[in-house]
Amino acid sequence: MQPKLPELIELERIIEAGKSLLNARIACNVEVKGERFPVYVLTMGSSDPQAPAVGFFGGVHGLERIGTRVLLAFLRSLLARLQWDPVLHHQLTSVRLVFMPLVNPGGMWNNTRCNPGGVDLMRNAPVDSLEKVPFLLGGQRFSARLPWYRGAADAPMEPEAQALCEVVRTELSCRPFSLALDCHSGFGLQDRIWFPYAHSEIPIRHLPEIHALKDLFNQTYAEHNYLFEPQSLQYLTHGDLWDYLYLQATTEGNKIFLPLTLEMGSWRWVKKNPRQLFSRDGIFNPNKPHRQQRVLRSHLLWFDFLTRAACAHQYWLPQPASDAGLALTAGIAA
Repeated sequence: MQPKLPELIELERIIEAGKSLLNARIACNVEVKGERFPVYVLTMGSSDPQAPAVGFFGGVHGLERIGTRVLLAFLRSLLARLQWDPVLHHQLTSVRLVFMPLVNPGGMWNNTRCNPGGVDLMRNAPVDSLEKVPFLLGGQRFSARLPWYRGAADAPMEPEAQALCEVVRTELSCRPFSLALDCHSGFGLQDRIWFPYAHSEIPIRHLPEIHALKDLFNQTYAEHNYLFEPQSLQYLTHGDLWDYLYLQATTEGNKIFLPLTLEMGSWRWVKKNPRQLFSRDGIFNPNKPHRQQRVLRSHLLWFDFLTRAACAHQYWLPQPASDAGLALTAGIAA
């Protein structure tokens, strides 16, 4: 009998309702105490391997249900719009959308941050910081009984982490341009958009592209409430999956892969309802129905913006130095 995990039930309902509009496959299965949970990958849009792509990921930490829920809300919105919106149909002919809304169903079933093996998937990649990281928080190999466990040093990556990496390599970072957004909660009073690195304070190679995307969003939606910053500005960690995938992608020629993290500021929810501190679920998720509804609708604009920005990336990406030089020369000659 299928275990009653509400987010998984809702995801499978969406897959069934949208089966004529999206493709779904199972990247891996996770077993927990005799129960079997699929990790789904959903795709829609262009099948052209050169088309830009956006990947949306959630539920990497089982406690952070709101990350999965905001992606389910976005999926429901897309399917509803496809019933009447010719502009969206046209947009999807030139961009590919990829979804892994529930990466860690076993952790969500157990109500734990880690996966069923006790491993924090965001500390599981083979990336070590050469700079000082916070004790425990930065990733540790002492014991799975302690938080932020990385897994044994000689062990392969966890199945869920391997599945996420496989999806990124085959659907996103292999393309000339791609974006990824991983939805989390649990830090600060303000919603943040984090970008690499988490393992180092050294700026990433594509910092100009990140700033161009940020400026584009600021110009388009001046009243937004997001704070853009590198994760290293707050704390450093070992084993960050997005650092690992970004480092791999930057070795593949001129491809641009920009991984972002939406870090929803859960301290704000706790501040408004301090009783949430007394439940593990309440620290990471809005408990009041009206607050949850507000969160579910408040990020749809950001998700839609990313799909449009990917479609039009050639219009806002910084020009390479050689192209800028040619443009300047042409201007002087004219």
